[in-house]
Amino acid sequence: MGLTAIIYVVPKAKDLELRLQRTEQQLRLFQKISRFMVREMSLQEVLKGVVSLVVEYTECDACLVYLLDGTELVLCASNTPHPSTIGKLRMRSSEGLTGWVARERRLLALPREAYKDSRFKKFGELEEDSFEAFLSAPVIARNRVVGVINVQHRMPHQHTGSEMEVLTTVGEQVGCVLVLARMPPSALESVNHVELVLSSGPIPMKE
Repeated sequence: MGLTAIIYVVPKAKDLELRLQRTEQQLRLFQKISRFMVREMSLQEVLKGVVSLVVEYTECDACLVYLLDGTELVLCASNTPHPSTIGKLRMRSSEGLTGWVARERRLLALPREAYKDSRFKKFGELEEDSFEAFLSAPVIARNRVVGVINVQHRMPHQHTGSEMEVLTTVGEQVGCVLVLARMPPSALESVNHVELVLSSGPIPMKE
């Protein structure tokens, strides 16, 4: 193997190693969130845990979870101290970047100057209003949008495909958590799971 070939192969190997490390980090993130779903934890504890894991994975400066209350989005969890706004800060689902994500049911990624976007809504009491980069995904439960999860960076940040994929999946996992949170332990103990599956009809098998 010539010197040119060696120089070419080494960067390729390092890139492959970095991709593998990132994939392993992604898997660990999903595993940890899944474990939250099977433990007896309050919904607030689960949301705080999810937010903490997302911050660790994305290395963002802020992660906020909004949940729908009728036609309003309510701030329910954040990694930054917002004791006066958690559960109190509300916006109509027709407002802001967060509202757009909820309405359109789509991921939104803005690498810089998110506050200059025409859809942006400024609250004043949130430090995150001045952050540059904004990544947001809908929280989905039973094929319905029930909230939004936002990731923000103080400085411009080019979001990777991995970060977008992770936030989309986390939004789906949070939706599952919300569904499970509505079920009392007694319901899980008393339900006949076999009957529940079979009553839905035969499962079509692919040839």
